[in-house]
Amino acid sequence: MRLGIITLLLALLLAAPIACASDAIDLNPAPTPEAELPAQLPPLSPSVLEEALPFNANCGALLLAEQQSGQIIFAMNPDSPRPVASVTKVMTILLALEMLDAGRLRLEDPVSVSKTAAGMGGSQVLLDVGERQTAATLLKSMIVGSANDAAVALAEAMYGSEAACVEAMNARAAELGMEGTHFVNCTGLPAEGQHTTARDVAVMARQMFSHDLYYEYSKIWMEDLDHGDGRATQLVNTNKLLRLYDGCDGGKTGSTQEAGYCVAVTATRGGMRLVAVVLGAPSGAERFDLAARMLDHGFANYRLYPVARAGTRVRGELPVTGGAKSGVGLALLSDLTLLVRKGEEQDIRLVPDLPESVPAPVAAGDRVGSVAVVRDGRTLAEIPVAACESVEIRGIARGIEAFWRLWPLLGEGAA
Repeated sequence: MRLGIITLLLALLLAAPIACASDAIDLNPAPTPEAELPAQLPPLSPSVLEEALPFNANCGALLLAEQQSGQIIFAMNPDSPRPVASVTKVMTILLALEMLDAGRLRLEDPVSVSKTAAGMGGSQVLLDVGERQTAATLLKSMIVGSANDAAVALAEAMYGSEAACVEAMNARAAELGMEGTHFVNCTGLPAEGQHTTARDVAVMARQMFSHDLYYEYSKIWMEDLDHGDGRATQLVNTNKLLRLYDGCDGGKTGSTQEAGYCVAVTATRGGMRLVAVVLGAPSGAERFDLAARMLDHGFANYRLYPVARAGTRVRGELPVTGGAKSGVGLALLSDLTLLVRKGEEQDIRLVPDLPESVPAPVAAGDRVGSVAVVRDGRTLAEIPVAACESVEIRGIARGIEAFWRLWPLLGEGAA
């Protein structure tokens, strides 16, 4: 009897269905919660939408990108290493914002100003040795007034020393793929070996501009800082476009004789946020004028086009060979929004790239293919496609069920 039961189990384990043909695949906007993933800032595009600059630019390097998609509209010398003066503080600010998000730093945390921090040259908020300010005040002083003393004081509070903060800055730069960047200090004061590129500035600026807390300080034009001893220092925003350019709500400036005049600035109009980077301009006015022209060009000629949303179902099922079900439902794994020239939206097509079938077992969330986003015969992007449910191996599933159902009989046969 035991031999007969074992034969039956083997037959069940080896049984497999014949895969059935799926329906024609196209996109049907029906959200599938199982396939949704948290939104993440996509990386900066390696290519540009415009090969030639739309106007002459008197500076060392520049780049114009869109915040949400990461697409670059145009660039000049984007990968040339350069000093960028206080634009370096973008990374210091970013680390503080990320530490606040992680709960490792609180805005209300008191910070005692060291002799090193108080002795910083360049732009300052005139902190005294032993003065106590909150992390919030130091962060605000960096963002609004580009204060070197506040930057070092906060760096020491976060990491114990400026040197340790610099190590964290370089580590974060490596994580973000900033291959043309090396930090030596957290302020941007002239230092041998410190450099970055227009592309890398755009990378870290986009990360900084993605934090809501940043805008609580970046939009401040003028404010007094109370030192607690009867003194007050007036903070004045170094980003003049905040008052001169419609939609500008953030940016970081920098200038030294070595770096020239630099800025990474952002503005938003009609739900689209652009990021303009200008490095090595001959004057502060030319730096801002050029950034404004760049932003004007982007807003006038481009719009965001929502191509797809995470969780959108792909109609039909992908055949599953050897599965408990003959097919599996599919869904897009990520959002995709592209920056397109106004009027070119109708040229975009979605082309599924899926296998004829997949073998069981299939787990919900497994990537099984992609959808190509095509315009004028050129693939602009790919959206991953995943199974939105699990499919077990048919024979094993049935065999295990039968095994446990017949286990008592197996025991009797052995006796």
